[in-house]
Amino acid sequence: MTKPRGQVDVSSPLLDGHDDQASVVELTRELVRVPSRGGIDPYEPVLERMASWLTRHRLATRRLTGSAGATVALVCEIHGCRPGPRYVLNACLDTAPFGDENAWAFPPTSGKVADGWLHGRGSSDSKAGAAIFAHVAVRLARAAQRWAGSVVLLFDVDEHTGVFGGAKAYFDAATADRVDGVMIGYPGIEHVVTGGRGVLRTRMHVHGVAGHSGGRSPTPSAVAKAAALVSRLHEAQLPVAVDAEFPLPARLTVTAIDGGQGYSTVPDLCRVNVDVRLTPMWDSDAALALVRAHTAEVDARWPGTQPTYVEVTTRWPAFALPSDAPLRTALLDAAAAVGVPATAKVAGPSNIGNYLAGLGIPATAGFGVDHVGLHGTDERIALASIPLVQATYQQALLTLLAVS
Repeated sequence: MTKPRGQVDVSSPLLDGHDDQASVVELTRELVRVPSRGGIDPYEPVLERMASWLTRHRLATRRLTGSAGATVALVCEIHGCRPGPRYVLNACLDTAPFGDENAWAFPPTSGKVADGWLHGRGSSDSKAGAAIFAHVAVRLARAAQRWAGSVVLLFDVDEHTGVFGGAKAYFDAATADRVDGVMIGYPGIEHVVTGGRGVLRTRMHVHGVAGHSGGRSPTPSAVAKAAALVSRLHEAQLPVAVDAEFPLPARLTVTAIDGGQGYSTVPDLCRVNVDVRLTPMWDSDAALALVRAHTAEVDARWPGTQPTYVEVTTRWPAFALPSDAPLRTALLDAAAAVGVPATAKVAGPSNIGNYLAGLGIPATAGFGVDHVGLHGTDERIALASIPLVQATYQQALLTLLAVS
């Protein structure tokens, strides 16, 4: 039976969190000092820094390679006193770009500690989360007699590219059917993210007829036709129904237009990117049907042109953990017990939790350090939040993996 909120004994994990705080800060600073911008910097240095730390603490690691043969993640698995469930702690070691480095109070890779904050790109998303998870793993390994099953550290370096190559390399493998839940260490201490809108992304290949812009007779421009399609999609009526479990509505946004060159040529092809956010009440099939219906209406008004080809590039379902889901309950109970009044939240942006939902794996997609400047200038984390986050995850896992 699940214990009531606030009745979890976290005295030992909270003490561990305070004892480990200086070490977590130092590891986070080491990771921040290694530039690892997605698609820009080499990833091996930051992977080696984390792997070396885990090895020094007697935890074995292995690399995962993606479809192109490049290393995309670091994995470490620890085991309890006997077989049982498997839970994954996931955090990324790659980061967003720096932006204007001259606008930063401290350099993006400084790892500067000042006035209770640790500064630097990736400090919040999600190198502090990775450092905390590493310390949780060390603590659990030392107390293996208290729990059953296994805990996996999964540190992705292909997350900020939007590919999620590390997560896919792990969960698409044969072990995926043995994963009982995933906790993702995205920052934010006020909420446990227990759901998120899904996403349907399409690339619309809009056709016109090539010609000279100064020709005697006008020819249908793919760019003009694409503009008509964009207007049509912008005015599309989406369902607005929401409920207590999923309070966010669906959304459709045109995010990119690419077509034409110079001035004298009428373009015969224009590409339009469309991003649709989904809900459990309005899934990808319904969204794709709406997009195709509006596309067909525009095509019918442009005789003599080829029909628009709708290419689906991403298709992830919306997800929301039930209020009695063990993963959700364990994290919220542990947070309350350490004095963090976190609440469950359904996120607007999609995340790797949506991908996991498609695999039938329950996930929380955020609870972590207090932060400012995520992906922006002067990204930083509050040092005081570190012990609370570590204690929450440590106790949540002890609850989920308790020896019966």
